[in-house]
Amino acid sequence: MKKIQVSRENIQLLFVKAKPFLAVIFLQLGVAGLDIICKAALNEGMSSYVFVVYRHVIATVFIAPFALVLEKKIRPKMTTSVFAKIVLLSLLEPIIDQNLYFLGMKYTTATFAAAMGNVLPAITFIMACLFRLEKVKLTSKHSQAKMVGTLTTVTGAMIMTLVKGPHIHLPWTKEGLSNNNHNITQKGEISFHHSVTGAIMIAIGCLCWSCFMILQVITLRAYPAELSLTAWICVLGAVEGGIVALIMEKDKLAWSLKWDIKLLAVAYSGIICSGIAYYVQGVVLKERGPVFVTAFSPLSMVLVAVLSSFILSEQMYLGRVIGAIVIIMGLYLVIWGKKKDYNSPCNEEQEMQVNQSVDMNGQSC
Repeated sequence: MKKIQVSRENIQLLFVKAKPFLAVIFLQLGVAGLDIICKAALNEGMSSYVFVVYRHVIATVFIAPFALVLEKKIRPKMTTSVFAKIVLLSLLEPIIDQNLYFLGMKYTTATFAAAMGNVLPAITFIMACLFRLEKVKLTSKHSQAKMVGTLTTVTGAMIMTLVKGPHIHLPWTKEGLSNNNHNITQKGEISFHHSVTGAIMIAIGCLCWSCFMILQVITLRAYPAELSLTAWICVLGAVEGGIVALIMEKDKLAWSLKWDIKLLAVAYSGIICSGIAYYVQGVVLKERGPVFVTAFSPLSMVLVAVLSSFILSEQMYLGRVIGAIVIIMGLYLVIWGKKKDYNSPCNEEQEMQVNQSVDMNGQSC
């Protein structure tokens, strides 16, 4: 019986420690799918402004019932200060970040957009230090590893963006080029002008995304209800996005949806990447901080690079592969630096609860 109890205790402790890692991996899997599906929808002519509106309408319909029921007794009172922060949150990520990100993706490719998104850890690290949400000691090896890892990640993203290198001939992309060389060249390759324009848009979007996560941490301290906060962000994002879309999108046909890739992109992004992702991100942010969440963003880039070559026939170049390797090296340094530099209070409490429950079961036996 004691051996069984010890094994159960180890499994429970392992699960408690693994939960934040599993959560951020889930987030990046969702982002990878988003890049692929949304790029396909944008290639079919979907308006990025309309896409943002429908995305948050679906997210609101999905997440609001859970917030109303599950957080009915624990939802804090809404104050003017908290509501102002939520309005700013809905502007930073749902409106500015997403519109610029998808516009930048239109100018480039899904892999390029995911690669540029890897500057997010560096921006978040700097902002977290400025707002004292991240522990940094210049004399500490772990802090030095975080700083070097962050710079390495940015370097890798720049390599993927600026260094093209020779084309890597893959069987599935090569076959597409032989069958329809003109179309694949148009879809698979991007001009330098479009690369710069798209890179600027995505970089500004990443800055807003980083500000969103920093502000989300601050807001959750005053309004500790993750589901309700997610619902509010989605509601206001849909309203504000609708105003932007009505101003920027003049074609009325752009608002029509059919049973095609456009509807799939809207449903997927609304449920997975807004409704669920905002909530999961908020929970992990409270426990591990913004630097931990953004450190795993290169994972989506690797998934997008592989999937887009299959699904979208995007060409793969040596520069992107080298940049991906550099980014993963930087990610390892950041994770190693945070391993002992940060101890989660939530994890410690959960571990104490697990130990207490195991002790009680042992005494009862």
